[in-house]
Amino acid sequence: MKKITLLLLIVCMLSAFRKKELTWVAIGDSITYLNDHKNETQDRLSRGYLTQVIEQLPNIRYVNKGYNGWTSGGIANRIDSLGLIKADIYSVFLGTNDWWQGRPIGKPDDYVNSTGNNTIYGSFRIIINKLKALNPQAKIILITPMQRVDFVYLFDKRNNAFGSYKAKNNQTLEAVANAIAAIGKLENIPVSDLYHNTDLPMAKLVKFKKLKDGNTGKYVNYPYPKFIDVPFNPATDEYPYPIEATDLTYDGLHPSDRGCEVIAKSLVKIMKKF
Repeated sequence: MKKITLLLLIVCMLSAFRKKELTWVAIGDSITYLNDHKNETQDRLSRGYLTQVIEQLPNIRYVNKGYNGWTSGGIANRIDSLGLIKADIYSVFLGTNDWWQGRPIGKPDDYVNSTGNNTIYGSFRIIINKLKALNPQAKIILITPMQRVDFVYLFDKRNNAFGSYKAKNNQTLEAVANAIAAIGKLENIPVSDLYHNTDLPMAKLVKFKKLKDGNTGKYVNYPYPKFIDVPFNPATDEYPYPIEATDLTYDGLHPSDRGCEVIAKSLVKIMKKF
């Protein structure tokens, strides 16, 4: 009888120390999507940030709700048809496509007064309202976009974009990041501010961009920021980011394993408190 009692006591103690299983729904754009579609990175990514988080927090299982090219406006517009489930944790990692597509940031009042899906502030209100409706007790994490240099798509060089070192439609990517951080402050929601994360500096996003020297016509590996004003012709030039150029990103925008390691580290620090 004493042995049975002792065994039950041990089982109870082990159960008490076992961490609760948590479900995490990760909402985002291609950076989130690619975690489970590594073939679309030419295998330049092997361990996305979702994978790296659950490696460190094995009591968490994730549901990937990342969509290539989507903005916060696109997510908000389809929020009721995305198949979002009740979860313990929701993360929202959006903003870089909003910036590139020139969506207006708006004002905090757009969030406070739920003015609709015409601004980034308004879009985030729709998204967060939905998450709170799914589970009022859920933990929500907002993730700001990280800085970016010149993006060139691996499978189509014509799909390219300049980096966040200058404004698009008179808006900076930093202003988008600051708006998302402001929403976190309004809602008392933790924010992983990747834009201002010192482990993701612009100068280390790629090691170089391989471009033709205008005088000699020969290819030169230009580091940031020297490549900013060097022309790139997608019709005739080689892909400017060979595998050797990979640093924190592999194409100027999408994080590599190392970049995802930084993102995961930031999220784990937050999630450990849940």
